[in-house]
Amino acid sequence: MTVIVHTPTPKLEESLDFYKKLNFTVLSDQAPILVTDGKVVIEINPERYARPGIKMFRASWKEEVEKLKQLTAVHDIENGFLLTDLNGCWIYLVEKESTIKFQAEEKPYGMTGNFYGVNVEASDMQKSFDIWAVLGFEIQMGELDKGFVAMSDESGFPLALMQPRSCPHLFFTPSMTFFNGKTNLEIIDNIRNTSIPITEEITHFNKEGIVDNIIIRDPGGYGFFIFSD
Repeated sequence: MTVIVHTPTPKLEESLDFYKKLNFTVLSDQAPILVTDGKVVIEINPERYARPGIKMFRASWKEEVEKLKQLTAVHDIENGFLLTDLNGCWIYLVEKESTIKFQAEEKPYGMTGNFYGVNVEASDMQKSFDIWAVLGFEIQMGELDKGFVAMSDESGFPLALMQPRSCPHLFFTPSMTFFNGKTNLEIIDNIRNTSIPITEEITHFNKEGIVDNIIIRDPGGYGFFIFSD
């Protein structure tokens, strides 16, 4: 199975420019339009019906779809199915094996740093988890009743659920998270130099009031949490 990030765009040229400024590589400039930082693959979809979320490829989703229909509405689309996790993260289930030619690098080369997965703020942790569990995601860290779980599927794609009011900053669901430790200050400076607008500068976690975490968004609205930890 293959899992990629799926993002819409109001204007394809603007989205490609955004990712190129962040030092992402264009894997394909024809549909599907794909970019990568060496770790995560992102499809930029200019179709007007495209929505932010993830796309999952498998030869058949028949068994999973029957279970998912007990939890949420599932819509038929070309080559597969479409649903949400109840929080605004759209899930595209494609019934074919992926033809994406990509080999992950040992280290990312994108300016955003170390990809730690997609984050979702969940209105109901248990119901949201139940949907992701049907799709093969298992808890690797955290507990549902404690308000945070980090999960991954059989391909190793990381995803986290957080209960409301966990984060003292803006939260766009879904968002990609990048954790960079002490190098995050340098990464923030590099991003400032690209002229990409910073959606929020965060000082909440720093006793000296230093901006050590930032949030940016791609032209389609997908959030990027660029955090120290």
